[in-house]
Amino acid sequence: MTFGRPYRGVRTETELTMIHTLPLHSAQTTLGACSRCEALPAALAGPGTLHLQFPLSHSRGKILGWLREAGRTFEVAGETISIEAAEVSLDWVADFARTLSSTERADARVLWQAEGAPLSIGELFKVETLDAFAARTHSEWLTTMLSNNRLATWFQPIVDCADPKKIFAYECLMRGQDETGVVFPDRILEVARGAGLMFQLDRAARLASIRNAARLSLKGAIFINFTPTSIYDPEYCLRSTMGAIEETDIPPSDIVFEVIESERITDAKHLRGILEYYRERGFRVALDDVGSGYSSLSMLGSLRPDFLKLDRELVSGVHADPYKGTIAAKLLETARALGVKTVAEGVEEAAEFEWLCANGTDYVQGYYFARPSANPPVSFE
Repeated sequence: MTFGRPYRGVRTETELTMIHTLPLHSAQTTLGACSRCEALPAALAGPGTLHLQFPLSHSRGKILGWLREAGRTFEVAGETISIEAAEVSLDWVADFARTLSSTERADARVLWQAEGAPLSIGELFKVETLDAFAARTHSEWLTTMLSNNRLATWFQPIVDCADPKKIFAYECLMRGQDETGVVFPDRILEVARGAGLMFQLDRAARLASIRNAARLSLKGAIFINFTPTSIYDPEYCLRSTMGAIEETDIPPSDIVFEVIESERITDAKHLRGILEYYRERGFRVALDDVGSGYSSLSMLGSLRPDFLKLDRELVSGVHADPYKGTIAAKLLETARALGVKTVAEGVEEAAEFEWLCANGTDYVQGYYFARPSANPPVSFE
């Protein structure tokens, strides 16, 4: 569910104010810090010099034309253009980046040199694409949000098909907070991917989920999203996650780690290692968005999750679409044969719910039952 669906409808004052923030770093002291997951990049403060190189003289010519027209100070040394800047401004970086095509931006190489800083070997390893640099200039609000522990968790109930008044579990959904109010996942994820902050974001969201679930004393299973590509080595990268769980009273068997963005996974062996790490410690695992593509379904046999979650696009209108119905029915049949429990996401109509239950779905979640909330219902009795 990629950290939750963008919220639809009117946000109430309660929902906008019930954003709980908790410190995310208390486990570091005893467990040791993971520099890749925990360290946030320094702000791109000026003054300094932006060095650029382009594989094609045509691209280089475009930028030189823009610089002359904009009246900016620059030098040319061989293939390198060096732009002097009093500050790294989102406006001017975005302006000259738009001069190039997306392919040209991806091929361009950029290095920011703060005033007085030598171009050491270590600094040269910081060369990045123009796209990545532009994204970093646009990400300082997210870096500030992470450094100030301003990620929150909203929870969406997962109910039992056999008894829809019974809440079986809650899925943890990431939200942020800035001066304008709630920041929803799509915006956060877009900026984090472009700026290379997915490792830090994924870790911060996991810790916020664990601690907010414990604070609310939620009963039942807790589904916590994680992105496998944001974990190098589970023994090292997940120490703070394990430490946060140990600080709570939540039994390991009540925690379900849910693989998200399964379509981006190219290293199935790495993912199996992460899931084995979780299982060895008593946790359960879920595979998300099954039915949205080939990768997650093809991994079903090798990963052997405890739960399989049907993608919302497959669930939407399943009762009235024979193609969707055939695919969903076969997935449910396969899961039953493998002993895997199923959860259908995005249920919004009574007819969808009735079809899913009639075809053997174990659990369902969606707006038909409850929207995500910082203070979710504890039952539907």
